[in-house]
Amino acid sequence: MNRIDRVTAILIQLQSRRVVKAQDIADRFEISLRTVYRDMNTLCEAGVPIIGEAGVGYSIMDGYRLPPVMFTREEATAFLTAEKLIEKLTDTSIRESYQSAMFKVRSVLRSSEKNLLEHIENHIEIRQKPLPPGLADAKHAFLHPILQSISDKQSLQIQYKAFNREQSTERLIEPIGIFYAYDCWHVVAYCHLRLEYRDFRVDRIRNLHHTSIPFSREHPLLKEYLQQNAPSRKLQTVVIQVEKKMMSYLEMQKYEHGFVEQTDLGKYVEMTFFTSWPDAILRWFLLYAEHGRIISPETLVDEFRDKIMRLYQSVVSPVPA
Repeated sequence: MNRIDRVTAILIQLQSRRVVKAQDIADRFEISLRTVYRDMNTLCEAGVPIIGEAGVGYSIMDGYRLPPVMFTREEATAFLTAEKLIEKLTDTSIRESYQSAMFKVRSVLRSSEKNLLEHIENHIEIRQKPLPPGLADAKHAFLHPILQSISDKQSLQIQYKAFNREQSTERLIEPIGIFYAYDCWHVVAYCHLRLEYRDFRVDRIRNLHHTSIPFSREHPLLKEYLQQNAPSRKLQTVVIQVEKKMMSYLEMQKYEHGFVEQTDLGKYVEMTFFTSWPDAILRWFLLYAEHGRIISPETLVDEFRDKIMRLYQSVVSPVPA
């Protein structure tokens, strides 16, 4: 990237956030802090009202705006791809907001980029299992209200149906963040019913409404919480070996089970997983068991043997009259 393009990109980055640290700019463009300072001087000399505070970062004076930014073909394509992902993986509240934003993005594209998007729009498709009612139904569009609760630091009242419960329970929660995993959206929140942080699946929320009750405490960032609580979830290391010819069938599914690394052993490929649910890996492995073996832990090998015996007995047992 030449210097003019880099300085322009830095200006766009400054407009995208309230405060930007010099180190973040240096890391993004792989340049030294001294180069960052020179680029900032260049922007100031060009008339951009940049405010710099030692130990905090850089910001642009309120009220300063540039004309609409022109996007490259690659950036326009990235927006379209993101639109497809959001359409399939989020609820109606997020989809409608992103669609509105995309109209604004398209409005500032050059004719060539608009033609590009119209041409390739039907050539990008996200295949995903049907959304659960909690995401597909407009009246259960909860992602945006959850994020609004985090922003306002006000509690939510939810009606939640746990996996193994017949009845829903009323919960007052203080959300700290949402994340997508295992084909589901989750919200991590402090639960006043359990008096601890809990992981709630969004598609199991039956009803939700805002309250005016402020958060009762300062909460950790979602990333910090997930990192700190990983050990408490009793993560285990699972190692399996599978014939190399089967890897094309396993390549995408392995990431759903905590895949860490793999080693080529010639005829076999050894895969290592770090997971809280070794039983889920066991059920998955059963599909390919004739082409592989479990290396560790030994307890999982024993459980696999027991499960095979139970399956065999179930198959050979006579059907009751």
